[in-house]
Amino acid sequence: MTSSTVKPLDRPRRLRGGDRVVIASPSGPAPHDRIEAGAAILREWGLDVTVAPHAAAVSERFGYLAGDDDVRADEFQAAWCDPDVAAVVCARGGYGVQRMVDRLDWDAMQAAGPKVLVGYSDITALHSAVTTHLGLVSLHAPMSATEVFLNDEPSAEHLRRTLFEPESVQTLTSEAARPLVGGRATGVTLGGCLSLLAGELATPTGMPSASGGLLLLEDVEEKAYRIDGYLTHLRRSGWLDEVAGVVLGSWRDCEPLDEVLADRLGDLGVPVLADLGFGHCPSTITVPLGVPATLDADASTLALDVPALA
Repeated sequence: MTSSTVKPLDRPRRLRGGDRVVIASPSGPAPHDRIEAGAAILREWGLDVTVAPHAAAVSERFGYLAGDDDVRADEFQAAWCDPDVAAVVCARGGYGVQRMVDRLDWDAMQAAGPKVLVGYSDITALHSAVTTHLGLVSLHAPMSATEVFLNDEPSAEHLRRTLFEPESVQTLTSEAARPLVGGRATGVTLGGCLSLLAGELATPTGMPSASGGLLLLEDVEEKAYRIDGYLTHLRRSGWLDEVAGVVLGSWRDCEPLDEVLADRLGDLGVPVLADLGFGHCPSTITVPLGVPATLDADASTLALDVPALA
């Protein structure tokens, strides 16, 4: 495959008190009460919060979707193109972005100017699209209607600091972080949920390559052979050729993976840091995608060269 080195992306501005944000559901449905509870926390941060009209909707045909594909696409695009909106915060992940992402008018969204995108899990497909079509940094971060945001104060606080005081969270680590393969590397952060990254290959919104990047990987509720399969697919496609380093997050409710991860990543000849603490874990940190950084696996740190937001 054609390789292109991952480049730093444009950083949206940090948030300020009074900024308007929209909570949207581009993937699966979230209960109304949880959406409102998340909105209340964001309002406590001094933000002007609007909930998209169908954020709590459930598709009549497919109950795992938050409304039909056109509705989810229209509401996400309307939020992004609103000149008064500074950020779009996803209510939850689940499944559904890949059904609606090609319905978005990327020219109109480009003309609307930079916004902050917040989410993870299925939102990985949106992160990839925002990277490829808009060239913007986005935040792999807890979503507003999820348990980790509502009930784990450190997770919410790390996101708040990233949004408002990003220079205060430029060095990322965790108590559990450990080197799988030692060493030090520099590159631009990219990645997200492993199964979504593999599913995005060869699509209009997929990242063309991880070459020169610091690849962040995590997933949830997967069998070991499926994680093996996703990583093998990335390797065979050439997508991992010349990756600069790998940072692993949570593998919550997955089968034991140490041997699989060591086998599939250990011979790439790059540093690999395990258990950094992002993704589907009970307490998660926010990690920006598209920011130049230094990975020091021996020190168990990922240090951002610049704040996540301008």
